[in-house]
Amino acid sequence: MRQLYALPLMAGLITPVWAADVPAVLQWSQRVALSTPVSGVVQTVQVNVGEQVKKGQVLATLDATAYQAGVAESEAAVARVKEEAQDAKRNLDRVQELYKRTVISTSELETAQTRYVRATAQLNEAQARLTLTRKRLGDATLRAPFDALVLERQAEPGQTVASQFQPQTLFVLARAGEMIARAKVSLAQIEKLKAGAAATVEVNHQSYSGKIKTLGLEPVGEKNEAAYPVDVLFAVKEVLRAGMPATVRLP
Repeated sequence: MRQLYALPLMAGLITPVWAADVPAVLQWSQRVALSTPVSGVVQTVQVNVGEQVKKGQVLATLDATAYQAGVAESEAAVARVKEEAQDAKRNLDRVQELYKRTVISTSELETAQTRYVRATAQLNEAQARLTLTRKRLGDATLRAPFDALVLERQAEPGQTVASQFQPQTLFVLARAGEMIARAKVSLAQIEKLKAGAAATVEVNHQSYSGKIKTLGLEPVGEKNEAAYPVDVLFAVKEVLRAGMPATVRLP
């Protein structure tokens, strides 16, 4: 570790400014395992390990026949119940007008009101079921949640996914465009650092501007060599790999 000191011009004063080059290892800034909340048979797989995908890009699809049928059934139910609710409303309006003229009794008005309330509730239930079936249909298509690199692919056409028992990992993604350089420093060094402070990361003789993302609160390593982790987040345009050695210049 190289220590650097800056000397002020004022005679008689020597104020050290701490800076250090610390060895680090690259890590993904975000790594997620993706599964699907619905069950079915994998129909298509559209990406491979090592590919870069955009947010919203389709990764795989399940056979959606049953979910499409569920949506069609729910849409028909909503249309039917909506007509019943509209008829109940027309009937209620007519009964209320007759009640104002004292042509019909209070019990008849209450019956019309009850019918309308029930029809409205049934319509709300049918619309909720339609929302749920549409959500299941959408879940039959697995999409990238953000711009990412495909680290693992565990889905193949014809594979059965039984999500009701245990969610099954189909892909593992890492966020593209940024990485973390993880360094370890002493207690005295970490106390001088602040989250958000600028730092520089060097990988393969290429420098990247970054900032301190996290400062560890617990030491890692052996007791007599305990060190605290420091994560520096930095943006990248090219593809780097987790585990690559790096050097972090801390302020």
